[in-house]
Amino acid sequence: MNKHFLALHQFTREELDDLFVFTKELKAKQKQRIPHRHLEGKSIALIFEKASTRTRISFEVGVFQLGAQPLFISTGTSQMGRGEPIRDTARVISRYCDGVMIRTYGQETIEEFARYSTAPVINGLTDRFHPCQVMADLFTVIEQKGGYEGLKFAWVGDGNNMANSWIEAAAIFGFELTLACPKGYEPDATVLAWARSKGTTLITLTDDPHEAVRDADVINTDVWASMGQEAEQKIREIAFTGFQVNEGLLDGAKGNCMVLHCLPAHRGEEITDDVIEGSHSAVWDEAENRLHIQKAIMAWLME
Repeated sequence: MNKHFLALHQFTREELDDLFVFTKELKAKQKQRIPHRHLEGKSIALIFEKASTRTRISFEVGVFQLGAQPLFISTGTSQMGRGEPIRDTARVISRYCDGVMIRTYGQETIEEFARYSTAPVINGLTDRFHPCQVMADLFTVIEQKGGYEGLKFAWVGDGNNMANSWIEAAAIFGFELTLACPKGYEPDATVLAWARSKGTTLITLTDDPHEAVRDADVINTDVWASMGQEAEQKIREIAFTGFQVNEGLLDGAKGNCMVLHCLPAHRGEEITDDVIEGSHSAVWDEAENRLHIQKAIMAWLME
């Protein structure tokens, strides 16, 4: 097993399937109020360069439920915000703490931190990957559809960190994935090339959302302008015209299709209010499952 959890491509299908089984066990214990203090007496650093709601709360609550102490650290109020080298911070924090979660911009930042850290490091989000979120999404699919095998997945919107992690997941788990992105907003070409080189599944890229969702079992989307891209909002609104997940788009998918959104949602932009509140939406279960999958990841790495 890999020491860190930075991207899905580090792991085998068998390892990640085992993680889903462990997540199911932990979720059941939490629902039954059965203690599961796998990290009793440990301390976990939670480092945030980007703002957060779900990541911060789910990790803090998860650390507490596992019996450990969460330490929230904002880069803006620490020496990291004053230019201390990443390798120095990593060496010091990993001597104090038993594990580290980082939510930051550059993937290179978290990879350098992990290189110098003696404690396991978890990617809470970077601009390139969002592995914890996609694992939570897949766990939600497994819960509600009985598994991911044989399903067709669709991504509609920006070729961002979520799209990249979905591409990795498709290659690892072997399900069909079609991504609809406007021209110029495609996923990372190296991630796509890596996934296609595995030859495990059909991964298709198109600029037609209707083609992407045709007969889809699971439809995913995200905001059109992620954190750090706010200045591009108006430009992106024009580029993403026609890429909204609405009832008309769902007409081409399976009748029992599931809609996922990692949140926060800009209702009326990338997704309509009636879809996110409708019968196809699994968004709230998906959000809850961040807590359960992340607890499993932390216990898996740090116990």
